[in-house]
Amino acid sequence: MSAEEISRLRLEIAELNAACNDKEKRLRELENTTSVIDKLSNDDIARYSRQLILPNFGVRGQLKLKQSSFLIVGMGGLGCPASLYLASAGCGRLGLLDYDEVECSNFHRQILHTESRVGKSKVSSAYEALKAINSHCQIDMLGVLLNSGNASEIIQSYDIVLDCSDNVPTRYLLNDTCVALGKPLISGSALQLDGQLTVYNYGEAGVCYRCLFPMPPPPKAVTNCGDGGVLGAVTGVIGSLQALEAIKVALNGTGGMEVLSKRLLIFDGASCSFRCVSLRGRRKDCSACSNVPLIPNNLDYEKFCGMQASDKDYALKLLMPMQRVSVEEYKDLIGKPHLLWDVRQPAEFEICKLPNSENVPLKTILDDSFVERFKEQLQDKTLPIFVLCRRGNDSQIAAQHMINKFPKHNIRDISGGLHAWHYKIDPNFPIY
Repeated sequence: MSAEEISRLRLEIAELNAACNDKEKRLRELENTTSVIDKLSNDDIARYSRQLILPNFGVRGQLKLKQSSFLIVGMGGLGCPASLYLASAGCGRLGLLDYDEVECSNFHRQILHTESRVGKSKVSSAYEALKAINSHCQIDMLGVLLNSGNASEIIQSYDIVLDCSDNVPTRYLLNDTCVALGKPLISGSALQLDGQLTVYNYGEAGVCYRCLFPMPPPPKAVTNCGDGGVLGAVTGVIGSLQALEAIKVALNGTGGMEVLSKRLLIFDGASCSFRCVSLRGRRKDCSACSNVPLIPNNLDYEKFCGMQASDKDYALKLLMPMQRVSVEEYKDLIGKPHLLWDVRQPAEFEICKLPNSENVPLKTILDDSFVERFKEQLQDKTLPIFVLCRRGNDSQIAAQHMINKFPKHNIRDISGGLHAWHYKIDPNFPIY
């Protein structure tokens, strides 16, 4: 071997040693940088001690939570307790997504918001409350309305997604995006005294929302808590259980903790009972999770579902303009002979009502015995009948049904309902 070759080999060895030294130095830097999330501090040990001593949780479980990120979509009745327990449990990063602002009607179930924060965005209100409980949790505020244009970009940076929304378009959007990105989805819902919970897209055999509901229900068949009501404690139960399932998913169901996948938990608040039903398996022809997905990237979910993702301006469009009257037009007709039927539930009618209105609930109008029960009032075909509800949705359903049944009668609904009456006619009239 020549002296030149020996010199070249020595140079190469020196360069390799230098590279190794650089890599060892970089490794030590990374180890020091990541020590914050790879180790528990004294504060962590004191703060989370009650769950650290759990045999199936321990230090490993706490570290896993510290390294996990969760996105909560909807900071309402479900999102508030879910985020509260995730932040309290020591999750590393929490994303709060909601477009709405805090208002008085939120307080009975949305437990993070306070009277002093009315008018603030819900994400900033929740941020304040959660940071006061756990200042170590990284919290992202996402004050936007989720849509097909921003969903992928937002969701891809989180490990686990919680659907705490209250509308069908968002449920389909979250499902389709989570399936495309391979993210587990903890889905909860609560209405009146009932609640449901399941985990979608978890594991190789986990079903998705579209496996169970390939197509959305008719818009007039959908009721949210704004229209149907809900007891606040019921949202607390379901939201807390969503946090529990999210923690179990983050820990990958270790230590005998079984994730609620391919099963649906049903809560009956009236009898305070739970039951769990098995869900059908994954559909081979599912348009979202099959081998050949059919969901376009730019799908308009509001158009697909026939309803809006926001409940602020949500309005059915079932009647033609001549079949409706504005509250201003109705006010001018008050002194003339007519019938005013309020189709809200009796409990709502008891809260507030317009003068001379009669409570005829929507269910009564849709019932087969309706014609016989109201035969006398329907005899005069010239007597106008105005149909009224809270926001002008149920009244359209009732008016449409009656127009089809009694085409010779003058039947119209009052557009915008009692909310329109409050904002346009009488600001002292109570709304809820």
